[in-house]
Amino acid sequence: MKSGVASLAVVTLMVVATGASAAPPKPMSADQSANFLIDAAAADKIWRENTPARVAKLYPTKKFRFVSEVTGGFNDAKTCIVTARAMLMPVVLLPVQGSKIVYAPIKSATAFDAAPSLSREQCQELARTKLKEAVQSVTSSLAAG
Repeated sequence: MKSGVASLAVVTLMVVATGASAAPPKPMSADQSANFLIDAAAADKIWRENTPARVAKLYPTKKFRFVSEVTGGFNDAKTCIVTARAMLMPVVLLPVQGSKIVYAPIKSATAFDAAPSLSREQCQELARTKLKEAVQSVTSSLAAG
């Protein structure tokens, strides 16, 4: 009887220990960008670096999500065209599906640019710069309000 209780205790401890360490940190933002220009990790890093602590506290990820969309690429004349949009959207908790982002921006900002004769890496840097501008616009308006 005692060995059964000990086995149960060991199994319970293992489940609790693996459950506590298995959850990676939740990303601050959701990215819906073209992978050619920017990846989700880089977009999340831009959000984290440019969001004041006050804004992160006022708009927790359980109720709100920061969303970025970066689109564009090269046209026939080899001009890099980039449009970056940063938004704050509400999150709702649905009974079956769980947390879902509602596409109804509370705040949004768009930055865009076009530059001729850029390499792919330079075009990606332009995309990061434009996303940073849009993010700073959204977060500064949220911090002021």
